[in-house]
Amino acid sequence: MPKLPRSAPNAVRVIEVLAYPAVQLLDVTGPFQVFASANDIVAETGGAPPYVLRVVAKGGDSVMASGGLAIAAGPLPRRGAALDTLMIAGGPGVDAASADLALIKWIGERARTARRVASVCTGAFLLAAAGVLDGRRAATHWSCCAELARRYPAVRVESDPIFVRDGAIWTSAGVTAGIDLALALVEEDLGRDVALAVARYLVVFLKRPGGQAQFSTALSLQAAEDRFGALHAWIAGHLADDISLPVLAREAGMSERSFSRRYVEATGLTPVHAVERLRVEAARRLLSESRLPVKRISQRCGFGSEETMRRSFLRLLATTPLDYRARFSS
Repeated sequence: MPKLPRSAPNAVRVIEVLAYPAVQLLDVTGPFQVFASANDIVAETGGAPPYVLRVVAKGGDSVMASGGLAIAAGPLPRRGAALDTLMIAGGPGVDAASADLALIKWIGERARTARRVASVCTGAFLLAAAGVLDGRRAATHWSCCAELARRYPAVRVESDPIFVRDGAIWTSAGVTAGIDLALALVEEDLGRDVALAVARYLVVFLKRPGGQAQFSTALSLQAAEDRFGALHAWIAGHLADDISLPVLAREAGMSERSFSRRYVEATGLTPVHAVERLRVEAARRLLSESRLPVKRISQRCGFGSEETMRRSFLRLLATTPLDYRARFSS
């Protein structure tokens, strides 16, 4: 375990992680382990563990997570009980939890008690249902961003960040992003040295490069496969060709105006942006699975030049093709 200077703050912070039936196991245990490891590391330097960690659930006792593993939980604390950070986990059971008006009321009241509030993955839906995210920027799992924005129009949903901080409210993207968020909270509380020691011990990035678009990319287009699946297949086979709007409209058998409107309705993307994403997705596969030079990949995927591909990678993935290959190449 890393040895650190005896400089970590001594304040004890109570952290509550809310669980419920069919919660995502890693949404609970990932952040929990980050804080637990911070306790261990500070204790090894002679300091008092900075966090008191609690998993809480309505009714207390144990909660069955979505993976079939039971999580021990205490009851929901009463109003006014000491609290530093309230963290809401996500999971398949979030819709049922959102419909529990007593639980939503508790979340709203508890959030007003906490110094800061955080959600992991689809836990953002519970914060939104409680009104905690009204007028704020927020993140959730990439596949649920559109639904979060539809259900709660007062929330400014951001689809790419691993996590978003808006004042005292923190929200993270899908599942493992809860670990990234928890590391950021540890860094805010105890400093970079402790947070870095935790990250090294857990063998994760302290600050993960890029955004969650690295892991979703073209998957978001699958929602439109019934209407434009054949077109997407055609694009994938012609990435190096001219794929302008007139060409796409002709291939889809529509006028340019009608095609643009219907495509945006089906995918949430303009045709030009969709083509760029499909080209980046193809380039990602070649970068990770082949030894082709970057110049060849840029040409094969229709970018025309390395610089054009580099700009697309920076815009969509917040990283360069070379850095992406270095991290993900097999």
